[in-house]
Amino acid sequence: MRILIAGAGEVGRHLAKLLAREDHNITLMDADSSRLQDLDMYDFMTREGNPTSVHDLEDCGVGRVDLFIAVTPYESINMTACMIADNLGAAKTLARIDNYEYLLPKNKEFFARLGVDYLIYPEVLASQGIVESLRKNWMRQYLPFCNGEMILLSVKVRSNSEIINKQFISGYFNHDKYRIVAIKRGNRTILPKGHDQILSGDIVFFITNEENLDFVRLQAGKEDYNIKEVIIAGGTKIAQKVVQTLPSHYNVKIIEPDRELCIALSDKLPNTLIINSDCRDVSVLENEGIDTADAFVAVMPNSEANLLTCMVAKRYGVKKTIAEVENIDYFNLAESMDISAIVNKKTIAASYIHQITLNLDVLNVRTLYSIDAEVVELIAREGSKVTRDIVRNLRLPDNVNIGGIIRNGRGSIVNGNTHIMPNDYVIVFCKGNTTKKLEALFK
Repeated sequence: MRILIAGAGEVGRHLAKLLAREDHNITLMDADSSRLQDLDMYDFMTREGNPTSVHDLEDCGVGRVDLFIAVTPYESINMTACMIADNLGAAKTLARIDNYEYLLPKNKEFFARLGVDYLIYPEVLASQGIVESLRKNWMRQYLPFCNGEMILLSVKVRSNSEIINKQFISGYFNHDKYRIVAIKRGNRTILPKGHDQILSGDIVFFITNEENLDFVRLQAGKEDYNIKEVIIAGGTKIAQKVVQTLPSHYNVKIIEPDRELCIALSDKLPNTLIINSDCRDVSVLENEGIDTADAFVAVMPNSEANLLTCMVAKRYGVKKTIAEVENIDYFNLAESMDISAIVNKKTIAASYIHQITLNLDVLNVRTLYSIDAEVVELIAREGSKVTRDIVRNLRLPDNVNIGGIIRNGRGSIVNGNTHIMPNDYVIVFCKGNTTKKLEALFK
């Protein structure tokens, strides 16, 4: 697929690197040439150019692209660039936005007529992840598929877990309540085989369904606790959407050092306590009751500040800590600091856009933080290789693990004897650069 990306910021650069690995023909353009430096090692082209200039877009071959993506920091530029690209011949266009109203279903057809086929608001997607993490407080990551029929979740297991030191070959995990599709141990990602076992401190990825969540929790040695008092560090767009989405029984404080922003937040969020202070000062957190908070969410513009304030919150006994970490190199550091959950706008946006580029019946693609992996929801079509034999005989790629299926609206765990049928929804765990290999199975 030929793809032109306008905007070499954090999202654009990350997306170009991801899609180039999938053998797409990628061009990354930006009006600021300094943003295009230090990218020579990657397998994509860079071009200096203004995304709202007809001449510059034509010079980048926009009329021949299958997908034009505008992800500059400015919504007006992104929308205008998509409209121009559409008129110049781009097959499909996608714009990054910061106006939630644009995402309403009634506006989708309107923007399509203007030439904007897809809209993405990374901050809204990030806020949804935070709200879900607060609701499912004993998990690190919670990803529902097919309206929640199947769920992928991750937890960090301790010495009190029932599942540690059990070899998979022992038969202990041979049941239909969950399937363990991956284990994260230090910097390694393990797709478990017969002699593998789970150790204390591992992050374990389960596929299960809603009715077995309590069983997974008990086996993992986790406590389900109520969250009521929440402190949010930073009055960013993510923080605002979190507050607007959370149910009313949560008591939320936002701590923000910018006085003018605090005034604006007070008008926008009348039922939320807004505190004009710098939460990097430990005494501020003490004065605002960090020792009685149930959850601490750090979404300031600085990843380091988010990590450090979460560390302070844990020192004061806060059970649930969530940090926005935009520097991907910090993911493992965040895990070593035992931060409960990580949010990253780049990977969230990339997952959504990656889904559009796959030439399969893909319903969903979700990125897993801290490991180079994705979970993909696909439809098995009549005659596809994945429907021709039971799972154990399919000779799956080494980095692919099928976790569950949804058949006739009902989810179930996959084992070696499962025979996937046409029109089944299939949940596939893909480690590393393997999503393209799914085409051989699902075409």
